[in-house]
Amino acid sequence: MTRARGSVPNRRIRLLLAVLVLMFALAFGRTVWLQGIRAEPLARLAESQHRQTVALPASRGAIYDRTGVQLAIGERATSVYADPRQVRNPRAVAIAAGQLLGRDPDDVLEELADRRRSFVFLRRKADPAAADAVRRRGLVGVGFLDEERRAYPQGSIAAHVLGYAGLDNDGLAGLEKQLDPVLAGVPGSETIVKDPFGRAVKVIRSTPEQNGRDVHLTLDQNLQANAELVLAKVLRESRAKSATAVVLDPRSGELLALAVAPTFDANRFGELAAQRTRNLTVTDTYEPGSTFKLITVGAVLSEGLATPATAYTLPYEIQVADRKIHDSHPRDTERMTVAEILSRSSNVGTVTLGQELGKRRLARWIEHFGFGRPTGIDFPGETRGIVLPAERWSDSSIGNIPIGQGIAVTPVQMAAAYAAVANRGVWVRPHLVRRIGRGPRVRGARKRLVSRDVAAKLVEMLRGVVDEGGTGTAAAVPGYTVAGKTGTASKPDERGGYSTSRYVASFVGVVPASDPRLVILVTIDEPRSAIWGGVVAAPVFADLARFALQYLEVPPDAR
Repeated sequence: MTRARGSVPNRRIRLLLAVLVLMFALAFGRTVWLQGIRAEPLARLAESQHRQTVALPASRGAIYDRTGVQLAIGERATSVYADPRQVRNPRAVAIAAGQLLGRDPDDVLEELADRRRSFVFLRRKADPAAADAVRRRGLVGVGFLDEERRAYPQGSIAAHVLGYAGLDNDGLAGLEKQLDPVLAGVPGSETIVKDPFGRAVKVIRSTPEQNGRDVHLTLDQNLQANAELVLAKVLRESRAKSATAVVLDPRSGELLALAVAPTFDANRFGELAAQRTRNLTVTDTYEPGSTFKLITVGAVLSEGLATPATAYTLPYEIQVADRKIHDSHPRDTERMTVAEILSRSSNVGTVTLGQELGKRRLARWIEHFGFGRPTGIDFPGETRGIVLPAERWSDSSIGNIPIGQGIAVTPVQMAAAYAAVANRGVWVRPHLVRRIGRGPRVRGARKRLVSRDVAAKLVEMLRGVVDEGGTGTAAAVPGYTVAGKTGTASKPDERGGYSTSRYVASFVGVVPASDPRLVILVTIDEPRSAIWGGVVAAPVFADLARFALQYLEVPPDAR
């Protein structure tokens, strides 16, 4: 009986010992399995939980005007974020975001309630002072990231040219978009080790960012601001739909001003429809009307079919196929020279010259002057214009194309064509970028359009437009000789004809005519006070020219 009672505890001890041995064996086996078989994957998992690679954004390059005035810069901003899994007091975080960052607290609470997420922005690119106020509250789970936001110190000045960059500092429109590869730079990266509370304790790998390069433009901020001011004034006075101005150096192709009215504040681009931010001087077309007569006359002179003194007997009205062409004001049959045809803007006389050329030669010269294809300006979205090839001309086309109807051009195309005449017959590609970083000055591509002799004759003939008796006398600038051309064109209507109430008034001029320094083009879309280019657009040219000549200290040349 004693042996039987003693065997029970022994069996229990042995059973307990066996269980302990088994547990030890299982623990040992798991240790071997974890350290041997699963060691590497688990190490990677642990490392991933304590390591994080973050992007180091590159600073976006600044944009300057030709004199060094800042047009687009990067400003310091602080992005405030939270890790919902580490936030201890969601309500306090939501209240702070509402009071200091302008967020709806209920929206913030909803975002913080999602514990599957480890990162949410409380405010992207907040004002640094507001972010610092949040930082002082010492909220657990809230972090801060220094970033850069795009700013336009001059507000609306050159907004249509500059365009804008988005929240991620990527160019979305204008030169910001065109030059994005240059301005954006290359982001870097940084791999950090964090403690269990998510705080960075060590940087183990870093690739430095490469900041974007600065860009210097051909624009002059003072000329641009004045152009926008003058256009805004004429818009109010004429009650027009829109207006544009191009100020171009004909010798270099540099655009000194490229203005559109109404303008907008680039800092608030998100509040406007994209249509309001288009640069109409490059992206939109218009029928040029009588300003296009220079091309017809230039082609006739270049082909040797006439000289400025060649005279034609011209009735008030002529028939061309199924169309009747007449001059803008009733008159008797007269004899006019080619110079008078241009200065008095005779439709009948210009069509007569077009008929002498014939459609194929005229079409060739239109293409030669650069119409129907992009100029190649360094700006996105350039329109090539609307020019029908000769084989698609109707019988009446020779009656409207020579006088600038049935053809559509951009303001920059037309300004570049006149600049070629002003530059002794040499066309220079218009451009906005003067220099990138510390690189060389940008030079525009060149080609000869007409001979020096023809160019000189055309400039002299254009002077007659502004002199007494011409259609552009309102473009005169005291102390300076001016050569230019007025334009008044009916706008096409939906039925395929032309409106009797909607017009585009324009003027293109060269000053000083004796030694051209500037080509200035003005278009007024749908003016209501008066429709004639010589009445509405020519005075705007005079205002722009007067300011620019004084500002650039160009000496007077008139005697």
